[in-house]
Amino acid sequence: MTHDTPLSPRPLRHLSDVHRRVLTAARLRAHGVTPAELSERCRPGGPWQLLLPNVVLLHSGPPTDEERLHGALLYAGRESAQGVPAQPGAGEAHRPAYAEAVLTGPAALALHGLSTAKALLADAPVDVLVPRMRRLRSTGCVRILRTASLPAPEAVTGLPVAPVPRALADAVAELTDAEAVRRLLTEAVRGGHCEPAAVVRELTRAKLLGRPHVVDAVDSLLAEGRSIAEDRLYRMVREHGLPDPVWNVDLRLPGGPHLGGLDAYWPDQAVAVELDTRAPRQDDDPSWPEYARKRELLERLGITVVHIAPKKLRDFPEQQAAVVRTALMASGDRDPAVYVVVEPRQ
Repeated sequence: MTHDTPLSPRPLRHLSDVHRRVLTAARLRAHGVTPAELSERCRPGGPWQLLLPNVVLLHSGPPTDEERLHGALLYAGRESAQGVPAQPGAGEAHRPAYAEAVLTGPAALALHGLSTAKALLADAPVDVLVPRMRRLRSTGCVRILRTASLPAPEAVTGLPVAPVPRALADAVAELTDAEAVRRLLTEAVRGGHCEPAAVVRELTRAKLLGRPHVVDAVDSLLAEGRSIAEDRLYRMVREHGLPDPVWNVDLRLPGGPHLGGLDAYWPDQAVAVELDTRAPRQDDDPSWPEYARKRELLERLGITVVHIAPKKLRDFPEQQAAVVRTALMASGDRDPAVYVVVEPRQ
């Protein structure tokens, strides 16, 4: 005769924190709880309750936010053999394996620390990304979002969470309030959670830039991101002892055409810095040919152009300062640049 109950089930008290309070039916069977016992304990007014299909909350009160998130992942994920041991041992971690399930949307953003998302989460279901081929339905407090490829999750409080840009795109997809979208994107960038370019890339991938209220929020986001990047550039020059450049200028040939705008320029060395605040290169991005032509033209005139991505300026300012310093020191070994007119940027 076969049965699902292990010969020597380990009591539930060895589990800790939320893992003791929210378990799958399979895990409970592995700990000696029979289907009849489970049904009895989950009856109306009983000590347990069914939080989601095959996910049990081991108390009778309302679930906490932590329990909701844990339960959503247990419902959406595939528990591996390691997640449901037949004979649990005292030395095992006894943590569930959330295979093929990643938190996204407001829940993920709240875990990343965005206060704006915490307010949204109060009225929103828990969004969970799963592979497109999974046959799984949204139910209760869980909204299932299918995707062709799961993003590489980041572990936050032990939970698999989508990176901030992807979580933002999934949250924005469900929002119609322009102000809510703007607040969410602005906090993400201002708080240093991600760079504007990464957000724009994800919004583009999700085909959300056709929505007017999203476009308006992105315009504000890009302005916010550029302002932050400019402040970091000022700080880099000051804190790493670089000579003062002229800031935010346009270059022209004498009596000739406009050559382009620059964020910083050292006329004596003919070295320029340009902040690259665009999204990573896309083959169909119409700005790239113009961008490349500008750089090629300036360098043909003898001007060294240093492009700095805001993320590198944020994470590696000393390294970026060294690149600029090297360009300044190398100017004496180059042929003199063509004379250009330097004007304040319009």
